[in-house]
Amino acid sequence: MNSAFTLSLVTGLSVTDVSENAMANLAWDDIKLPNPVFAGDTLWCESEVLELRESASRPYAGIVGIRSRGVNQRTEVVIEFRRTVMVYRRGAEQMQDLFPITAADWSV
Repeated sequence: MNSAFTLSLVTGLSVTDVSENAMANLAWDDIKLPNPVFAGDTLWCESEVLELRESASRPYAGIVGIRSRGVNQRTEVVIEFRRTVMVYRRGAEQMQDLFPITAADWSV
């Protein structure tokens, strides 16, 4: 598989864990691809938060440093990288009503 696809896939797998409330991806660093990914492989992702800090320019946001890696069904690491994201802080006004809530009744 194309290495850019592997990076995109593993980043996407990490979103619900670490960056669902991200307002911006700031950087990907130290990307390493120690083993290839083949069609039919199954990938898992694990992530660890390495650092947290407040944004100097946006009081409603913080900066999160993360490392993530993708592992295949043979327990081989296929990608490792660091990522920096800007996320909304808990209770930030900008986070209000982001989920589209409808008044429509269920039809099923």
